Amino acid sequence: MERDTLSCFISDHEGFYGTIKNSPQDFVVIEMNTHGQLVNSPNVQEEHTKRPQQSQANKKGDQLKPSKPDDTDILNQDSFDLNLILGPAMNEELEHFTNKMRANPNEICDQEKAELSLGTYPDKHLRAVVHRAVRYNFPFLQTLTDQSEIRVREDPDFKELASLASEGEAEEFFRFIDAKVPGSVFTFLPDDSKEHRTSVHHFVSRRFGKLVETKSFTDQQKTSITVRLRERSKQPKKRTIADCQEEEVTLYTAFTLRKENLETLEAISYMAAALGVLPSDFTYAGIKDKRAITYQAMVVKKISPERLLEKVSEFERRGMQISHVRPVSEPLKLGRLQGNHFDLVIRDLKPHGKHGLAELHQLVKEAVENVKTRGFVNYYGPQRFGSGSCVQADQIGLALLKEKIEASVKLFFTPEDGDDLQNKAKRHFLLTGNAKESLALMPAYKARERLMLRALHRYGSGQEGCIRGWLSLPHSMRVFYLHSYCSRVWNEAAKYRLQKLGLKTVHGDLVWARCETGLKTTTEELNAPQVHVVTSEEEKDDVFSLDQVILPMPGNSVKYPENLLGQWYQDRLAQDGLGSCRFRVTPLKLNVPGCYRPLLAKPQNITYSLRTAEEPSLSLTFDLDASCYATVCLGEIMNRNLS
Repeated sequence: MERDTLSCFISDHEGFYGTIKNSPQDFVVIEMNTHGQLVNSPNVQEEHTKRPQQSQANKKGDQLKPSKPDDTDILNQDSFDLNLILGPAMNEELEHFTNKMRANPNEICDQEKAELSLGTYPDKHLRAVVHRAVRYNFPFLQTLTDQSEIRVREDPDFKELASLASEGEAEEFFRFIDAKVPGSVFTFLPDDSKEHRTSVHHFVSRRFGKLVETKSFTDQQKTSITVRLRERSKQPKKRTIADCQEEEVTLYTAFTLRKENLETLEAISYMAAALGVLPSDFTYAGIKDKRAITYQAMVVKKISPERLLEKVSEFERRGMQISHVRPVSEPLKLGRLQGNHFDLVIRDLKPHGKHGLAELHQLVKEAVENVKTRGFVNYYGPQRFGSGSCVQADQIGLALLKEKIEASVKLFFTPEDGDDLQNKAKRHFLLTGNAKESLALMPAYKARERLMLRALHRYGSGQEGCIRGWLSLPHSMRVFYLHSYCSRVWNEAAKYRLQKLGLKTVHGDLVWARCETGLKTTTEELNAPQVHVVTSEEEKDDVFSLDQVILPMPGNSVKYPENLLGQWYQDRLAQDGLGSCRFRVTPLKLNVPGCYRPLLAKPQNITYSLRTAEEPSLSLTFDLDASCYATVCLGEIMNRNLS
């Protein structure tokens, strides 16, 4: 796949050479909230209201339902990395306990040896996380709470079911029960013995009768038992005032995170481990650069402001600082920001061609003014595709879209040239296929890799195991790879559009159908984003300018341009084997509807200062809309590809 896509510029100034991101201090990114305020400002307006007090209606006894997480807030059952939740030492002790218990079940007889204490967890939300995570990873264990201490021991119910079915079936059944998805179905393997089936029916009914219903069915002369979780009642019983008062409102705490030389997801993994929650309990508006100092808004679930502040010193040792800590009523949503403010320094400035340092001032002024007036091509920056030089995220996304699941896992674990622990772990996995040994090598903060390896260890590295591995990652992480591929195609489409159709809007281009233009849209288009196809008459009359043109991100719900660019999209996708792609990966529960992105973007509030006393350097400040990349803007200013 072509890599050098960011080489088509819309300005004709000469530009200059220089280096960016010499140090994190040279690249400072500050998120702007939806009010346009910097999130590190002392007087920043809060995005969310404080946790609501009990309303007057509730006080009067009206049957109001307190705020609770809905089904989408239920944590992914495969996303429980005990290394992060319990810590490496306790996780290792638990592994040792279970290995000994499974290898020599008859040797553990007295109560003290038959149980293991996982420690005390005063916070009830954290206790719930520990209970669910342990049961998912070790379905044959029973977790018990004594005041705030959690202990584990062998589950006699699991042992009984394993004697009736198989151990593998028992594991899957207990995970099915623990997930508690109404209407979901579990099917045991075919069983020809009616007496044996009756024993299974009796066990399930006795132990889980209030939750499930069982029945036998015959298919191709083979009889199996199905277990269905009962649907929730459509008429919930009325709750008393006492019930409402006892039900606790979900706790959310907002804060501003300052991080240095850390990926956003890496920082979240550190904080989750320190607080004893899951990475998926953190929400944020956008991903920020690694090689930078960045400020961004975050919200963490189930953690109080007081508890978060207790971890300040521990976070600082990891290159993170928190401020503006406050209770809020809801999580953050991805994209809930106006944009980002940038304070950047470009060092080692040198003119292009035969120009001398004396002409540098004029070159810089011309470049900045051009971009200020004309903008820049709104390419996705290199962060969108990952920092790897061997395999990038878009290649993994392509493999997923083609449902080459095993190949995508191998790409996921393709190492870089370095010899650090994570690359050693990746090489070991590709050479040996031993997920358990690779997991022991993988650093604790590499949450995605560890989740994947843990699933591969449990389910094997075949097709089913690889599917389980991907499903062990949160949805946002899985879909990132598909979006990365679509972003690569968008970048190439933008370059092709400018090279073949020029700098004016032409017949067949797509633009937003805004009300003020007087354009009318069909009913079909009203159900989707209102996109208008430029007519030949509109091209002739110059009705639209280039900065109104939008290009589609590939997906199953987008309209493509009705000119040669539209044909290019078809050819480009066919070239990658996606000619008939529905942009859904059903086994991984992924769907890409697609979207539209403006062809051009403009920096706002841009200022600059050139220093030539010793080492020529250029300081730049500007604001960009959400999802626009400062490295791309700098590339247009310098007239060189920075990807």
